[in-house]
Amino acid sequence: MPRKRQTIRDHTAEANLFARRAMIAMLIVLLLISIVISNLYVLQIRQHEDYQTRSNGNRIKVLPIAPNRGLIYDRNGVLLAENRPVFSLELIPEQIDDLEGTITQLTELMGITEEEKENFFSNLRGQRRFKPVALRTQLTELEVARFSAHQHQFPGVGIEARLSRFYPYGDALTHVLGYVAKINKKDLQKIVEAGQEANYAATYDIGKLGIEKFHEEVLHGTVGYQQVEVNNQGRIIRTLNVDPPVPGRDIVLNIDIELQLAAQQALEGKRGTIVVTSPKTGGVLAMYSSPSYDPNLFVHGISRTNYSALLNSPDRPLINRATQGQYPPASTIKPHLAVLGLEQKVIDAKTTINDRGRYQLPNVDHVWRDWKKWGHGKVDVTKAIEVSCDTFYYDLAYQLGIDRISEAMSEFGFGDYTGIDLYEESDANMPSRGWKRARFNQPWYIGDTIPVGIGQSYWTATPIQLNQSINALINHGERFVPQILRGFMHDNGEISLEPLKTLRPIMVSEHKNWDLVLKAMYEVVNGKDGTARHAFSDTPYISAGKTGTAQLFTVGQDEEYEAEDVSERLRDNAMYVGFAPYSDPQVTVSLVVENAGGGSSNAAPIAREIMDFYFRHHEFPNRQAISATRSEGAE
Repeated sequence: MPRKRQTIRDHTAEANLFARRAMIAMLIVLLLISIVISNLYVLQIRQHEDYQTRSNGNRIKVLPIAPNRGLIYDRNGVLLAENRPVFSLELIPEQIDDLEGTITQLTELMGITEEEKENFFSNLRGQRRFKPVALRTQLTELEVARFSAHQHQFPGVGIEARLSRFYPYGDALTHVLGYVAKINKKDLQKIVEAGQEANYAATYDIGKLGIEKFHEEVLHGTVGYQQVEVNNQGRIIRTLNVDPPVPGRDIVLNIDIELQLAAQQALEGKRGTIVVTSPKTGGVLAMYSSPSYDPNLFVHGISRTNYSALLNSPDRPLINRATQGQYPPASTIKPHLAVLGLEQKVIDAKTTINDRGRYQLPNVDHVWRDWKKWGHGKVDVTKAIEVSCDTFYYDLAYQLGIDRISEAMSEFGFGDYTGIDLYEESDANMPSRGWKRARFNQPWYIGDTIPVGIGQSYWTATPIQLNQSINALINHGERFVPQILRGFMHDNGEISLEPLKTLRPIMVSEHKNWDLVLKAMYEVVNGKDGTARHAFSDTPYISAGKTGTAQLFTVGQDEEYEAEDVSERLRDNAMYVGFAPYSDPQVTVSLVVENAGGGSSNAAPIAREIMDFYFRHHEFPNRQAISATRSEGAE
């Protein structure tokens, strides 16, 4: 075979090819370097602030700081609601890998109960996972020490110290102050709707009832913030900046705690309520509803057992009887009807009837009986109030008619909210033709009107309404809104008083009608036949008032009412309204004692206890002035 010729290599061509390839590679490298440099420029120069912020976000956190809740004082500077430090065991779900396992270990270490675990998971459903949720509140010092020794075993779990509400007078003020408790889903929804979510970012409690709820916006304060530096485990290394929160304002109430405690003592073992106000301002000096309960039970979460006991109690301790209790006003409204009768000229000061203990309408068989079986004989309007003659007011109601009664008594505030600074209030019921048609789809009969004359039938009132209406009598028609709030306390101890709130006054054509009725209320206490004369005998002050006995069920025409034969819960309510001193009223009292019997023997003595206590601690006219007033009033 012939030999194959070898090709001569072209070194020049190979060198050019290599150069071209090297140039392309260099361009690619330069391009990539340019891209890297460009990206570095964008990251380090153009987007420096953005990434610096992100970096700080991993290192610096902004934490909300809850404001201290405002304190509550009585009118004399006594602390009624304060803030005390408490420790709670809290978990941050986002930082815990095995939540169930962690809680199991904490149960072994801290003795966590099943109810506490159930509450934890219930609260967890309403919280964001990065927010701490309490597993146990109110840790003891021993429990704090025990967990602190093992804290390294529980990432995402810690002990938090915060101020918590405490009510030093317990159940004495529950229905006035209310209480604070944990924010639930319903509260959170209202907060969001009000645009206050940011302001409650670090807050765990909110006012639920009473003054705590009504003045929540004032008491809560404004949230603050702090910038902190944290390590890779999320623990705070140092604080960089603090924008302090603004604490809630301290408020002062018209309540006199000593008078409140006297009211509590007077109703011990009884169901009922006492309301004491200043007739010249409407300020609520005392308001106690019995039975009551300890509001501190609710602050950290009440147990199901305790709540069920309160909820299912036949004595209804959760109800504020002063503002929510709806009672037939009974004879306490006879002075109001007397003013109406005089104003409408249906009666005058000399109008009399002969009371034989019974009242009948023409051609009607039904008999309405007086509380005194044999009657009171000849009585005028003053005597009818003094001895509480039912027959006089049966006839007065008949002559007035339900339309005039309903309209006029509505002016006194019956059937409407008083406007007191509590959300827990009932408007009760002032009956009318329209009301009965709407409620029962029935017409109003004349027989419905007759018992309205003695505060029975469909008429109901709250004790705070009765108190407000008596103040209107005292003030000759001028009306004030009952106010628990007295004002706001400043850092220097001075108080900015809350302005008085007035309502449309009740106008009458002759002011002497007011005086005639007030004089009759004087006779109730000081007259020789007054229904409250025994309860108020030998007082160092002069008072006036009106007793009432509210019947809770209808007695048959030919039956006699015997309290011992009636179930205890169906016995008469004892009632009283009154004021003192007569010449210059400083205090008005209204009270109800449920199922206690007659108002003169069971309610009036309690009213005297309250007035005695008040005037032992307040000035009143000297004895010479008292004697002169007694003589003047008896003329």
